[in-house]
Parts: sequence; C-alpha cells; structure tokens
Amino acid sequence: MNLLKAGIVDVEFGKDVTIVGPVNIYGCSIGDNCFIGPFVEIQKQVMIGSNCKIQSHSFICELVEIGDNCFISHGAMFINDLFQKGGPAQGDKTLWKKTIIGNHVSIGTNATILPVTITDNVVVGAGSVVTKDILKPGIYAGNPAKMIKQL
Repeated sequence: MNLLKAGIVDVEFGKDVTIVGPVNIYGCSIGDNCFIGPFVEIQKQVMIGSNCKIQSHSFICELVEIGDNCFISHGAMFINDLFQKGGPAQGDKTLWKKTIIGNHVSIGTNATILPVTITDNVVVGAGSVVTKDILKPGIYAGNPAKMIKQL
C-alpha cells in the first residue's frame, strides 16, 4: 500500500491568506487576501490572483490562471484534459489545455470549466458547463453555458 497525504507543499503565498483545512495545495501561487475553504485541491502551476475566494470542495487543476477579485463557489471543477484520444491523457501533458479566468469572475456551485478563456466581469451560473471561450462580460448559464444577460 502507498498512502499519500494531503497537505500544503511548495506554495507561494501572498499576504493575509486564510486556509481552512484539510486541503491539498501544491506547487502553485496564491495572491494577497485570498480565502481557501476546506476540501479544496489546487494543483501545481496554478496562479490565483489577489482577493479571491475559493469555496469548499473545489478542484483547480494544473494550467489554470485565475485573476483578481474572483469567487469560485462550492464544488466548482476545472478540467485540463479533454480526452482527445478517447480517454485520459495517461500522463501525456502535451494534450492538456490551459484555462484563463479574468478579473471579477464568479463561478457558481458545481460549475464545470473546460479549458477556456473567460474575460473580466463574468458570472457563471450554478451547475453550468463552460465549453467555449467567454469573451463578453455577462451572466452565463446552462449546459453548454450561454449568455443570459449582458453586463
């Protein structure tokens, strides 16, 4: 048996970061005045800006960048592997894709974010699945997520 333990390893923290354990956070950077709730995983090469709140049970995989003043609600999931060969990339990280989240973005509970770019000033509704870039500020919801109101 090989038991790996969750924890906080090799993280670059800004000032006044609050973390509620248990968490699994490693090889990433988290900006000033951020809050990270319990049961969150943030993987290596993730960059989170300042004044962000990441709620419980969220998963932020490698190759995700989150801007400033963002809110990631409970159970939000980020995806970097699109199963391009019919299944998981099996360690072939060249198949993984990047996600970029702008500033002032709120992502609702249980939303799923595929590798996309989301511009500033966007709200993604609870349970939504973002499959394409969001290039205009607004409120988006559904599966696949579509604009329901311009901001």
